[in-house]
Amino acid sequence: MTDPDLKVYPILLAGGTGTRLWPVSRELYPKQLVKFVGEDSLLQATIKRLSPVLNPENVKVVCGEQHFHETARQIENIGLTPQAKLICEPSGRNTAPAILLAVLHILAIDKDAVLCIFPADHVIQDLDGFHDRLSAAIALANDGHIVTFGIQPHYPETGYGYVECGKTVDHDARVLKRFVEKPDLATAQKYIKTGNFFWNSGMFAFKASVILSEFKSHQLELLKKMKSIFKVDKPIARKDYDQLSDISIDYAIMEKTAKGVVLPSDFGWSDIGSWKSLYDFLEKDTNNNVIDGDVIAQDTRGCLILGHDRLIATNRLRDMVVVETADSVFVSDLEHSRDVKSIVTDLKGQQRREHQQHRSAHHPWGISKLLEHKDNYAATELTVYPGSSLKLPAQTNTVYHLFILKGQAKFIAGSEDKTLGSGEAITWRAEEPARIENTAKTELSLIQLELKNQVDN
Repeated sequence: MTDPDLKVYPILLAGGTGTRLWPVSRELYPKQLVKFVGEDSLLQATIKRLSPVLNPENVKVVCGEQHFHETARQIENIGLTPQAKLICEPSGRNTAPAILLAVLHILAIDKDAVLCIFPADHVIQDLDGFHDRLSAAIALANDGHIVTFGIQPHYPETGYGYVECGKTVDHDARVLKRFVEKPDLATAQKYIKTGNFFWNSGMFAFKASVILSEFKSHQLELLKKMKSIFKVDKPIARKDYDQLSDISIDYAIMEKTAKGVVLPSDFGWSDIGSWKSLYDFLEKDTNNNVIDGDVIAQDTRGCLILGHDRLIATNRLRDMVVVETADSVFVSDLEHSRDVKSIVTDLKGQQRREHQQHRSAHHPWGISKLLEHKDNYAATELTVYPGSSLKLPAQTNTVYHLFILKGQAKFIAGSEDKTLGSGEAITWRAEEPARIENTAKTELSLIQLELKNQVDN
């Protein structure tokens, strides 16, 4: 436990898109919101493991506008009130602006607090070890150090950046010498042999006042621009935020500060940055497979197979990844699975929707799942949260059919105001907008059929 008189704020960075985990992770539903490990999303798990060292009620989550409502919902689903916990970025400008934005929010309420920075999409296996290192990091930060968690490398990983350390200081921390980019295999092997290099975890701890001073010294222009557009109680316009430097905290501050220390850590950490790293992290079966979903794996070994909507059958597969979603299937050898990022780039170039969203889309009111779509016909399954409502826009030459699967719906269109229960349906022409309300305490589920070009004879 930390000093009860010391105010510490966990800051979660939840603005990433996780393109290396496509097709499950997508721009509008990135990996931090996905349940890869256990019953919680990566975001929810990150919050839960803060306790008992840190109070989850003090958490601040920096997220993008398009993920704001789903992030708030997931926070609420683990028993926390989302109000005042979310800090919204109008656009992604890398980690330095995101962290600086959080720092200004904290300084507005507490001038001498310690901030602990965590990516919201990492996993940690050894909670006791994590809590021990977290307590040490907070103590170091309170003494004026800028702490980065350096992960003990157990093999020459080429997918991570590294930090090089110097002499030992308090709490077994070591002086930060430099950050280095992702190395090739030979270089990574050399790093491991020296014993002075650790994986760069992207996790930090520092006093808000100390990091602000470092921004003044090393990133004054960024600080001035951020202060000019920052308001505690007002959102920042995207056009203003887009003018900020797109720069990581490593480049902006950590490579320049004289206050940096590395806290050697070994608590079963992974950034889940690829399908290969997810496979390495998860427990294997007797055939060294990781399998989830409706899967028949015949003579299959060393594979990661994830199914969601359909049966997957494999035969004589070795060291492969197969990931199925409602609209896409990704197949690759495990070793090169991180190359899926280039496929996402191709999808963007082709202006295909699959890089951005699933057939299931998350909204403030609930979830819509596209079942089928043709030129004049669309079938969508809608899930409406208790107490929420959605609007159906007016459309010429269009007929809507609604069929209630579960729950109770209040349908309002013009002069019509009708309550529908399970098994009931309604049809109307969409010359004027309509509203569907879930007035019950349970989720509302319904099928929406949209028929276009329906002209009266």
